Amino acid sequence: MAIILPDLPYAYDALEPVFDTETMTLHHDKHHATYVANVNAALEKHPEIGEDLEALLSNVESIPADIRQAVINNGGGHLNHALFWELLSPEKTEITEDVAAAINEAFGSFEEFQAVFTAAATTRFGSGWAWLVVNAEGKLEVLSTANQDTPIMDGKKPILALDVWEHAYYLNYRNVRPNYIKAFFEIINWNKVAELYAAAK
Repeated sequence: MAIILPDLPYAYDALEPVFDTETMTLHHDKHHATYVANVNAALEKHPEIGEDLEALLSNVESIPADIRQAVINNGGGHLNHALFWELLSPEKTEITEDVAAAINEAFGSFEEFQAVFTAAATTRFGSGWAWLVVNAEGKLEVLSTANQDTPIMDGKKPILALDVWEHAYYLNYRNVRPNYIKAFFEIINWNKVAELYAAAK
């Protein structure tokens, strides 16, 4: 049973003008699809380890050395993108009371959280991701990871993610990553964030 590329939960043009149709099509159908194909090819070499990517990436030392980096890169790429698509919404959603209270506790205010998250996304050198995670103590934390590394590898549960690879924004925002990050806040699916937060607690 191979890992399957999930469909987008909305049309390719549903996030216009924030995320353009061409970027969404290339991002999902080419980039994400390639991660799925590559992780399946890696896992075929060691069928004995199974295909539970979350379990494998929670304990990367359990992945055979000859495919470990391929699973980190491509398995991480698949999980990160599958989550990312669900965290975007064509319809306006509002932050829930639970998530707002947790953000206020961790950062002082939503505005301060947004500033910290924006800084993490802006200052990630090269390719990677910015995250809001629930850490081992059950508290919220902002961090960034390189390439397709996932917070799962450090025992943290992501509840919000932003892809800052250039392929995610360059057609529309060119080299101005901060404009892309600012626009992202307009289309966050706060209902999904709340669902992930409740599960992570």
